[in-house]
Amino acid sequence: MYIPTYEDVAAAHERIAPHIHRTPVLTSGFIDDLAGAALFFKCENLQKAGVFKVRGASNAVFGLDDAQAGRGVATHSSGNHALSLSYAAGRRGIPCSVVMPRTAPQAKKSAVRGYGGKITECEPSTSSREATFAEVQAATGAEFVHPYNDARVIAGQATCAKELVAQVDGLDAVIAPIGGGGMVSGTCLALSNLAPDIDVYAAEPAQADDACRSLKAGRIIADDAPETVADGLRVPLKELTWHFVSHHVADILTVPEKDIVDAMRLIWHRMKIVVEPSSAVALAAVLNNSDVFAGRRVGVILTGGNVDLGALPWKHH
Repeated sequence: MYIPTYEDVAAAHERIAPHIHRTPVLTSGFIDDLAGAALFFKCENLQKAGVFKVRGASNAVFGLDDAQAGRGVATHSSGNHALSLSYAAGRRGIPCSVVMPRTAPQAKKSAVRGYGGKITECEPSTSSREATFAEVQAATGAEFVHPYNDARVIAGQATCAKELVAQVDGLDAVIAPIGGGGMVSGTCLALSNLAPDIDVYAAEPAQADDACRSLKAGRIIADDAPETVADGLRVPLKELTWHFVSHHVADILTVPEKDIVDAMRLIWHRMKIVVEPSSAVALAAVLNNSDVFAGRRVGVILTGGNVDLGALPWKHH
């Protein structure tokens, strides 16, 4: 297993620069007052394709040699990595095949197709996803770019925190949502090299809390198909992300479904930006843990904005 280094991060940032946005950092005095902390929101919801995963996908795609690239790329994803890889493959002019759960949001499926990706559907479980993917890869011979258990992907995601520390001075902590752990691993990789005194926290839905249970148990615990409004966070840690989480994460904070939806609505209402439920998990964790964050300068990574506008979660509350 190759563990990416900070040199990989620096190389990734240079490689992907033409294909990504250097996303802005926004603040809200109202939300700071609620949190009792100074929050700096790194807005990856404003990234190309609407999500941070374009960073890792672009690093993987543009790092391929011509022979590999000619066979195309393939992956399995609930949506954001699928559309990010389709975006990057489209920029390079190579084919992209993705396996997606049939329950994945329609908005994400449409985006994949819009970027030229070819979708094969599977049942909404990790086991069905991996079995279907094995068939697709055998048929295409494409390069597998895992959504997070891939050194190239983690090095790309690390460029987000690299930008954040250049944009905001004196951060005490950074918090990001955790599913498979690609963004959190990248954050650990960047900050352990650039600013090792900054604490890295991860935020997770209480209904999909396998990363939190893994950290407590000291080994990976994987749930097959947890149910949560945060559809991007239903996947388990893997060996590579577990390496970073187990070595560098200060704590994993879990939040109930209602608080995720409330935090999402708060961001829409107060900051006038569109974020998906998975992004709101980080803010919900800050608001629920004032003992941890009070009086501190906290970077909050808003991971994406690919939400189905026809099925907003607060319509049902």
